[in-house]
Amino acid sequence: MTTPLIIITILFGPTLVGAAIGAMVQRPHLYRLGAIIGLSAAFIFFAVGHFVMTEGMIEMLPPFVPHRLLLVYATGVLEATLGLALLVPAWRKRGAQLCILVLILFFPANVYAALNETGLGGHQWGPSYLLIRTPLQVLLIGWAYWFGVRETTSVRPHQRSVDGTN
Repeated sequence: MTTPLIIITILFGPTLVGAAIGAMVQRPHLYRLGAIIGLSAAFIFFAVGHFVMTEGMIEMLPPFVPHRLLLVYATGVLEATLGLALLVPAWRKRGAQLCILVLILFFPANVYAALNETGLGGHQWGPSYLLIRTPLQVLLIGWAYWFGVRETTSVRPHQRSVDGTN
């Protein structure tokens, strides 16, 4: 059951470090960069699991899914690519949108694994694991939206930018 704790630590650790550094250098928005680094690290962590614990990942897929080994490797590459894309400002928003899509599309594998008490990361606990996994999934989706997709502006609503727009 340590996997959810690892994921939460990966998300919040860099965020808190970014907030602390931001406070020291009077750039309080640096927590947002820390949050993106955390999400990136989480997706890279997910990807590593596909290559290090391949058999457990295969078990998380129903037997009727074709080419399960290839699918596990391909989704590992996808998650690593998304994790890296989050670090590139020009790709961040699209990467975060795709992270959300991946989190939604891959969730049925977590449900299958929990219902069948197979796979990795706590799925062996059975359906009760979904009481932990589901809120974690919602947190990850919200995190990707809040820190990667949602538009932020440094111009306050009552201020006008140099070119006259808000």
